[in-house]
Amino acid sequence: MRLGELIPAPYRLLAMGVLLAIVAGGSAALAWQVQGWRYGERLAEQARLHSKVLNQLTLAAAGAQQAEQDKRLALEQRLSASEQTHYKELSDAQKDQARLRDRLATADLRLSVILDAGSAGARDVPKAAGASGVVHAGVRAELDPAFAQQIVAITDAGDRGLIALKACQGYIHALEQGSNAPPAGQK
Repeated sequence: MRLGELIPAPYRLLAMGVLLAIVAGGSAALAWQVQGWRYGERLAEQARLHSKVLNQLTLAAAGAQQAEQDKRLALEQRLSASEQTHYKELSDAQKDQARLRDRLATADLRLSVILDAGSAGARDVPKAAGASGVVHAGVRAELDPAFAQQIVAITDAGDRGLIALKACQGYIHALEQGSNAPPAGQK
């Protein structure tokens, strides 16, 4: 006896429809599940690739940031060395000016100017014994020590200005070299 004969005749058609619906629904559910697995694998692969790309971008950004920090540190070191050099030059110039002022104050050194030979009231300034330097021939007049001090102060201010200008130019030059320098690892 067959299974279909056990079902009463009026319900056989209904049973066949239910059986067909179960088979169709089961196959659809199975296909749905398989597609879900495939889609899940694709999503996992995309997530892995996305993660890999993000890691590469992070490493590139970190490398660029490190290169910029290295350039900044090198620039700071160059500027520091330049600042020390210019400070030493300024300090040396100030010491030289102070020595010159002291020598003028003690009359160890006299400042004089060359006068026109026809000037009235001009007197010859004798050459100091053992003095080193260039002595120009002609009539010379000794400057008042107060004026000599003022001249030294003016030249001192000029020297400081020139040293400060040189320091500023060095700073700008260092900044230009830092901004035009090739990235680390490239030449």
